[in-house]
Amino acid sequence: MIIDCHGHYTTEPPAFVAWRKAQVAHFDAPLKNAAPVMPQIGDDEIRASIEGNQLAALRARGCDMTIFSPRASGMGHHIGDEAVSMAWTRASNDMIHRVVTLFPDHFAGVCQLPQSPGVPVANSIAELRRCVLELGFVGANLNPDVSGGHWTGAPLTDRSWYPMFEALVDLDVPAMIHVSGSCNPNFHATGAHYINADTTAFMQFLEGDLFRDFPDLRLIIPHGGGAVPYHWGRYRGLAQMLGKPPLAEHIMRNVYFDTCVYHQAGIDLLFRVIDPDNILFASEMFGAVKGVDPETGHNFDDTRRYIEALDLPPATRARVLGGNARRVYPRLDAALKARGR
Repeated sequence: MIIDCHGHYTTEPPAFVAWRKAQVAHFDAPLKNAAPVMPQIGDDEIRASIEGNQLAALRARGCDMTIFSPRASGMGHHIGDEAVSMAWTRASNDMIHRVVTLFPDHFAGVCQLPQSPGVPVANSIAELRRCVLELGFVGANLNPDVSGGHWTGAPLTDRSWYPMFEALVDLDVPAMIHVSGSCNPNFHATGAHYINADTTAFMQFLEGDLFRDFPDLRLIIPHGGGAVPYHWGRYRGLAQMLGKPPLAEHIMRNVYFDTCVYHQAGIDLLFRVIDPDNILFASEMFGAVKGVDPETGHNFDDTRRYIEALDLPPATRARVLGGNARRVYPRLDAALKARGR
């Protein structure tokens, strides 16, 4: 079974997108813009938004399931205040739940969290628990920089994050470390901010001792780990200089990278450097990079092709394409087994 661990709802019904714009406009100018009312969005609208997009591509690329979350750049934790974030988050997670309910064989839900600048991350735990325990979600996206590219908060190893990590361990769900949009003009959202965040999170883990305190915590760093595999020697050396254990012991028992790397040479490097047991198949379709690569004639984000081109033993390929996701997302594995898959 081939499981894409990193998919976002980037083709939402237009009425849903319009509601979000109206929500933000009301916050920015409440006297000029009325508080919006959530529109009635029918199942047929949701089906139409999925069947000709993510589901069609999933089938065309020979994959079975996507672990699916709200649009990452749309989480917008830096927009509005905590109340705005909470309302938007609940609406977004409810929309993912409707997709999963309509297409249970092809989508599994992952939630965004109602994080907001200056607000304790512990305030997001209730929504995490609602999504996992009531909606059947299998994981969460955790934003390490809710300021939108200004990095005003504490690093992930700070104890202010511990209540969230305790909740993730208690619920036995992983989190993908995923920023949202950038409001800093120095950092393009997908070309710089995402990769910066992936790399920054890894270095925070290296400097700290988070996994000594949370040996059962599981975190996914997307986009192939950012710049980390390319600079693996640098991080090995820094761990040595800082008196930390080797990376395999210090970080890689708890951290996983995905395959959202959009060229063959990058995938080749990822698999040369990182243990395949720490790699989860993913494409992020349709997300950061859309379009056809003129050098190959295939979509940049058709990442299964890159993995199939590797000289991997069949058992290793099977783990990367699906087995590792089932191990890292045990609630997904349990749900699939319950359906005989």
